[in-house]
Amino acid sequence: MLNAADIDLYYGASHALFGVSLAAEAGKVTCVLGRNGVGKSSLLRAIAGLQPIRAGRITLEGEDIAKQPAAERARAGIAIVPQGREIFPLLTVEENLRTGFACLPRAARTLPDEIFELFPVLRTMMKRRGGDLSGGQQQQLAIARALVMRPRVLLLDEPTEGIQPSIIKDIERVIALLRNRGGMAIVLVEQYLDFARRLADSFIILDRGRVVLAGTGAELGSADVHKHLTV
Repeated sequence: MLNAADIDLYYGASHALFGVSLAAEAGKVTCVLGRNGVGKSSLLRAIAGLQPIRAGRITLEGEDIAKQPAAERARAGIAIVPQGREIFPLLTVEENLRTGFACLPRAARTLPDEIFELFPVLRTMMKRRGGDLSGGQQQQLAIARALVMRPRVLLLDEPTEGIQPSIIKDIERVIALLRNRGGMAIVLVEQYLDFARRLADSFIILDRGRVVLAGTGAELGSADVHKHLTV
């Protein structure tokens, strides 16, 4: 469904990604792994259109979208859950969810019941401000907001960061359920190897902006993987 090929990305004069390639298929989870500062978030931002690329191609179902702005990519079905969640703290939970309507045609601007089946706690907090939620609840809200967009590609940037173990389990369950339904390609950036191992169908490992290892989820326990992830 999604293919990023030979991506070069710069921040000013700083070269952040060097010829990085990634493929994501519907019904599968592609994990992007690596230490801090190796370019994982930059890759997701490039795919979502939040950071321009200098070279390479990004295609969605065969259509080149590399020059499309972020809003057009969102309308095409790419949703990102950014690192740090970035919910609107002064808006209510319901208002945060409704921000996902921005890329939808007017007739589709409804909150799917599925959101509250996946994250039941949100139904009881609709009138609470986003900033009053715990970190784990904010993460659930951020994922739910992305799902309101009815995405075909879901980009998740370190959804376990700073989250209590019980909610990590809930998030893992939701990702697995979305994957198993088969209609969505999921790209997961993660540092928590055990979490990635349980979900990954395939993976790439970045180091200093380059892909240094790629393989299937079954290979995530190898010594080479650990070598590139340990500090």
